[in-house]
Amino acid sequence: MQPRQLRWETLAALRTSSKGQLSYCRHWLQDEDILEGCMSPLVLSPYSGWVLDRVIGQSPQEIAPSRSSTPKESTPCTNQSSSLEKIISASCQGSPPLSSTEPSETKWLIQYSVTDFAYTLTTQGNEDLSLLEMDQEVFPAVLPSKVTEVEGCIRMYEEMHRLKGKEGLRQRQEQQEQMVRAVYDLASEQLKRFDELKELKQHQEFQDLQEVMEKSSKEAQGQQEKLKEEHRHRAKVLNLKLREAEQQRQRQEELERLRKEEGQERLRRLYSIQEEVLQLNQQIDPNYRHKDLPRIDLSAYSNRGNQICGLVSGLIRTTSERGFPTQVDVANTERALQEMRGLISSMQQEIAAAVEEKRRRDEEEERQKQKELLKKEQMKAQTPAPAQQSGGKQQKEGLQVKAEESTMQWYQQLQDAAEQCVASFSGISNCKDNNEVKKIKTDLQKAATIPVSQISRIAGSQLREIFDKINNLLSGKSVQSGGRTVSVTQHPQGLDFVYYKLAEKFVNQGEEEVASHRDAAFPIAVVASGIWEIHPRVGDLFLAHLHKKCPYSVPFYPALKEGTSMEEYQRMLGYQVKDSKMEEQDHFLKRMSGMIRLYAAIIQLRWPYGNKHGTHPHGLNHGWRWLAQMLNMEPLADVTATLLFDFLEVCGNALMKQYQVQFWKMMLLIREDYFPRYD
Repeated sequence: MQPRQLRWETLAALRTSSKGQLSYCRHWLQDEDILEGCMSPLVLSPYSGWVLDRVIGQSPQEIAPSRSSTPKESTPCTNQSSSLEKIISASCQGSPPLSSTEPSETKWLIQYSVTDFAYTLTTQGNEDLSLLEMDQEVFPAVLPSKVTEVEGCIRMYEEMHRLKGKEGLRQRQEQQEQMVRAVYDLASEQLKRFDELKELKQHQEFQDLQEVMEKSSKEAQGQQEKLKEEHRHRAKVLNLKLREAEQQRQRQEELERLRKEEGQERLRRLYSIQEEVLQLNQQIDPNYRHKDLPRIDLSAYSNRGNQICGLVSGLIRTTSERGFPTQVDVANTERALQEMRGLISSMQQEIAAAVEEKRRRDEEEERQKQKELLKKEQMKAQTPAPAQQSGGKQQKEGLQVKAEESTMQWYQQLQDAAEQCVASFSGISNCKDNNEVKKIKTDLQKAATIPVSQISRIAGSQLREIFDKINNLLSGKSVQSGGRTVSVTQHPQGLDFVYYKLAEKFVNQGEEEVASHRDAAFPIAVVASGIWEIHPRVGDLFLAHLHKKCPYSVPFYPALKEGTSMEEYQRMLGYQVKDSKMEEQDHFLKRMSGMIRLYAAIIQLRWPYGNKHGTHPHGLNHGWRWLAQMLNMEPLADVTATLLFDFLEVCGNALMKQYQVQFWKMMLLIREDYFPRYD
């Protein structure tokens, strides 16, 4: 039972080993000799003795090192495999066993080789076979020869198969590497060909593009040459046109120069005619009374002379607005001059005839007196001439040309006061080297004029602030102007300077602001009236500036004096003359209208926060006087009508409330007697 049990244990061990998992062909059962060793009773192999002799003959010390040696010290696997292959091939071919002379040696060699090979595989990490493991001791049992031989052959075959598999795997890896290298080389060659093809294509495209660019460049050059040729042709045409235009311009300039020279000559001729007409008109004095001719009346001549002067002035004004006078204008003025000369000649003839008649009468009276003296020796009384007795009955038919003597005296007093004021601050106005004085002058002028400039038709509640600022400055208090503190006490002549500049600024506001915005006359007037009431000198200087810029506010018409130039006389009449050219009539009337409106507003308004019980410094009585004197003077074309309309529009209501019936009589006089004189 023991051998059978051993066999089953061996089979169980083989079954549990990796070899037991191998599949065997079923046809192997037909070969009974394969399992003969397993079924037959356990007997020793013919080689057992030789193996035992060799095993017993070796000491354990010799066996252990051989089994514990490293794979490097063992027999090379290739040699063992070759020897195993030879033995297996010999056994498989059914070759007879080894010769009888050395049977034990051959069997021992096979068993030892199988055992040592199994041990070598175990030490190299191959499959662990429990049946072939051997500890440091020699296996005492001896396997059956057939089983051992088969087992060894199986092991050798597996090892050989494994080695062949490794060799085949290595060869396949080499083939794969060769194939990869071949594919890589092929891909590299194809990539090179592709790059060459791409480069060739790019080169061809570059050549095509270069050819297109060259072609375009040639076409552009041709087009450019064509444009240059056209440009040269056009330049020639333009040069010809420019030369023609330049010649035309020069001809026009020459014609314009000649026209201007002729116009200037005609204008100078008109001015000389106007000057002569005015000088001739000065010879006609409606108030002239000859000491021997009390009856003679020159008002008709004066009226006609004024009309001729107005006609000439109108012609000159019209031509100035139009540019230059024409020959027709010169002819008309010359006819007016001839008429004026004829008028003077007629007046002189009339005077001469009257003088001659008076002389004859005087001689006759003298003879009569001599006769009476002879009759009455003691009578020495002298009888007055008849002409002298009847002279007072002659009524005055014409109006005045000159203002009243009292009015002219008042006008001259105001102008003298203004000149004295200018002389009083000559030190501050003429200072050029002292920077400190110049700075004070600039600050005072700004402090006096800027608040007045801030007055407008929408000033509203700012009027009181502006009034207080001006009043404080004139009272000697310090005020702020431009971020600086200013006072008239900074210079001894500061107060006179501020008086003069402030009055001048009020008149300028009437000339500019009121002329553009008529409603602005009232806020400016109420401030000026309040300052005038507290500081009367400002009012006198205001009137002086107003009369100088607008003589019709006096009213009076300045006469042309001998030696006075035409430009200076026009300035005396209120016109602005720049570069020997008088301003347009519309602009002149607009300025005069603004100043008269401001004057009319001042005479009727008072500062509401001042002394209500006091009298107005320049009230409605002055306005009534101005209106009366204006109607006593001969009307001037455009000027008189414009000023009367503006004056009555502003303060007519106040005059009506003050004078009532007398005012309506004045209006009736204007409508029935004064208006017809404009015809």
